[in-house]
Amino acid sequence: MSKLLRITCVLAYWCPHCDPITIDILKKISDDLNVPLRLLDIDDVEQEKLSDLLVKQYGDWTPDYLIPQTFFEYEDGIKHVFTGSPQGLDFTKQKWRDFLKSDFYRDLLSQSK
Repeated sequence: MSKLLRITCVLAYWCPHCDPITIDILKKISDDLNVPLRLLDIDDVEQEKLSDLLVKQYGDWTPDYLIPQTFFEYEDGIKHVFTGSPQGLDFTKQKWRDFLKSDFYRDLLSQSK
C-alpha cells in the first residue's frame, strides 16, 4: 500500500467499546503514525451517511452493522482494520492489543519513522 493519509473510525459515543476504549487507542495510533484521526458518529445524520457508505464499501456491512469499525485511508485505497464485537469489553481490549502487536502495525510504525 501507499502512504497512510488518515485513520477513520465509525462509532457512537454511547458505546463503551468505542468510547473510551477504541478512541483512546486510535489517538495513540494516530500520534504514533503521525496521521490525522477522523471520528464519524453514527448518531449525527450527516456523519451517519458517510459512515454507512464507508462500511458498505470497505467494512463489515449489515443493515445494523457493528461498531466501532476502523479504516486506514491510503493514497491509493482504504483498508478496513478493525470491527467491534458484541462480546465483552475485555474482548475488544484484547483485539486492540493483538492489533498493536501485529506485523501489519509494526510495519506501519517502521515506515512512519
